[in-house]
Amino acid sequence: MTYTLPDEEIEKIAQSRHHDPFSVLGPHIISADSKKSFVIRALLPNVSEAYIIKAGSKRKYPMDQIGSTDLFEAIFPGQATPFKYQFNVVRNGKQSKFRDPYAFPPDIISDYDLYLFGQGTHYRIFDKLGAHVTRIDRIPGVHFAVWAPNAARISVVGDFNQWDGRCHQMKSLGSSGIWALFIPGVGEETLYKYEIRAQNGDVFLKADPYAFYSEIRPNTSTIVYNIDKKYRWNDKKWMKKKRGQERIWERPVAIYEVHLGSWMRVSAEGDRFLTYTELADKLIPYVKDMGYTHIELLPITSHPYDPSWGYQVSGYYSPTARYGRPEELMKFVDVCHQNDIGVILDWVPSHFPKDAHALAWFDGTCLYEHADPRQGEHKEWGTLVFNYGKNETKNFLIANAIFWMEKYHFDGFRVDAVASMLYLDYSREDGDWIPNKYGGRENLEAIDFLKHLNTVLYEKFPEILMIAEESTAWPAVSKPTHLGGLGFGFKWNMGWMHDVLAYMEENPIHRKYHHHKLTFGLLYAFHENFILPLSHDEVVHGKHSLLDKMPGDHWQKFANLRLLFAFMYGHPGKKLLFMGGEFGQWNEWDYAQSLDWHLLNYELHKQLQRYIKDLNHLYRSEPPLYEIDFEHTGFEWIDSNDSDNSVLIFMRKGKESRKPQGYIVLALNFTPVPRDNYRIGVPLPGFYKELLNSDADIYGGSNQTLPGGGAKTENIPWHSHQYSVSISLPPLGAVILKPTLEEDSGS
Repeated sequence: MTYTLPDEEIEKIAQSRHHDPFSVLGPHIISADSKKSFVIRALLPNVSEAYIIKAGSKRKYPMDQIGSTDLFEAIFPGQATPFKYQFNVVRNGKQSKFRDPYAFPPDIISDYDLYLFGQGTHYRIFDKLGAHVTRIDRIPGVHFAVWAPNAARISVVGDFNQWDGRCHQMKSLGSSGIWALFIPGVGEETLYKYEIRAQNGDVFLKADPYAFYSEIRPNTSTIVYNIDKKYRWNDKKWMKKKRGQERIWERPVAIYEVHLGSWMRVSAEGDRFLTYTELADKLIPYVKDMGYTHIELLPITSHPYDPSWGYQVSGYYSPTARYGRPEELMKFVDVCHQNDIGVILDWVPSHFPKDAHALAWFDGTCLYEHADPRQGEHKEWGTLVFNYGKNETKNFLIANAIFWMEKYHFDGFRVDAVASMLYLDYSREDGDWIPNKYGGRENLEAIDFLKHLNTVLYEKFPEILMIAEESTAWPAVSKPTHLGGLGFGFKWNMGWMHDVLAYMEENPIHRKYHHHKLTFGLLYAFHENFILPLSHDEVVHGKHSLLDKMPGDHWQKFANLRLLFAFMYGHPGKKLLFMGGEFGQWNEWDYAQSLDWHLLNYELHKQLQRYIKDLNHLYRSEPPLYEIDFEHTGFEWIDSNDSDNSVLIFMRKGKESRKPQGYIVLALNFTPVPRDNYRIGVPLPGFYKELLNSDADIYGGSNQTLPGGGAKTENIPWHSHQYSVSISLPPLGAVILKPTLEEDSGS
């Protein structure tokens, strides 16, 4: 029998190593015997009989098997006009009908899409790459597309083709490196991967980097999912309000940092995770009652390894299935917004795991990572570093940030491990890193990426919270790019966190020798837009919980912790507290089990929780505590030098600081010795109302509160001020005072 293909083409397509399967498979017009004819070819593994059924007809046209291969063809002599058709095949004794994917050109991706992606500026590339439920010529199916420029062949595999890479080989879209294929008849919830043949002949399976949903570990398949039709949002009021709050720097920000898998579990059902829906019912009312303004979620993108806490991401566009489906996460965010709670996503553009199914060695080359391990590997973390010099890699990450903002309505990102991105020698020994082109240690490509990222995000979402976890003295992290900064909105103040915790861990009798650790932070407090974090990193790996860090007996530990929180909420900068700290978790955080909620059966823990609640609500109600966090005009020392008594006194000032009630005075005693008749200079006369006393009995203190609820000024100059008040400072206690009008004195 004479076939319409040369033997070489037959061999290539039968062995699944043809560079262009569309040139062979599907419908084609050919010339035979001086006549034009119509031929249909298909690669049909394990098929014993194959037929063509024309649209609108029941007649079956037999296809001829080409030799001993799995390639079949049917010729329609003299037929020069293509027609629509289906296959009818017999496989393992069973008949099935399906449409030919090679009859549908994968033209969803335009030349302009390819151009923008190559430039690194296709900020909605997630609308094109990945798996998209769609229709072509009114036929339903899924359009698949993936970037893998160095692959020799890529196929879509799944249950629909028995995971056989010979069946659905993708089309290469030229020099773009993108491969695409529309598969009719495939629907939602379908498991799939890409089978990739590398240039060296190796064949392996990869999850889709742009997948919208993935299997839960240990399974690694990605899932076809149409997230645009899964949920109807009800947060228009919040979104409108948020767009009017571009000056988030002047608003209260009190963040509750949460790891969803260990905040609370269901012990009666095998200690399982709460679902997104259950978290909406339990976590959100708790956060609202406690007075927090935002929830920050440790990474909830797909990740294979629980002990990574989510920081080793394998599916950047896929929320983890540990807690439910994508639409359930959308509902969680929506309910947060309906309760006036913002949601910040912990986002990891700095590194990714080496797992074989994910981004590493994606197309048989170092596609997303650097090839040289001196640039491309984090040995300390056992992960790989993104190659920020590739436009397509930068596009992948920037579009990912936009994706979470648009599709899931997140309000901002805490960007993990920024320091590791900025420095080429981060956590590396001498000789184990490659200098930049100027011989320096700065990662110029990563710097450019971060500036590009922040510029694009703030242009699209002016109200976004972009927060850098950056642990070095890199300048202008939270300054605009046009002023030479990296363009973040905020930076974690890691120096403050380490210094203050180190001070608090000292025995109070020795604290006078370490007084500078409390005051040093004010020397640089206004160099950046700081967030003061007491984060998850400080309560793991032998560092002890916050409560257990505190020195002294049982009572003193709680008093010290209340004092720490008062200093944190009074200090310039927005606030962040990791879950469990608010009620005095004794044990270190364990990602594999619930917080110790039973501790709330004990009075001191319950009282500490009430204290944080009151502190949050006080913070939100008093503009001097948040209006001017990032300029020196919002802060003034009254006395920073009383190291002998380990006492600090300062003012927080709002925009109306020259008026009564425009400032707040904080006095903190870091020893267990009460300081009676302690005189404090103040700028205005009147009655200074005690807004909060950390030593109150309702918080578990010794109740050395101010008689009459405050103190009246005296015309005694003190601390360079014309007036002063004399109060008793409680042991290991903080007093927060607010001036009232003279006529309200004593009221």
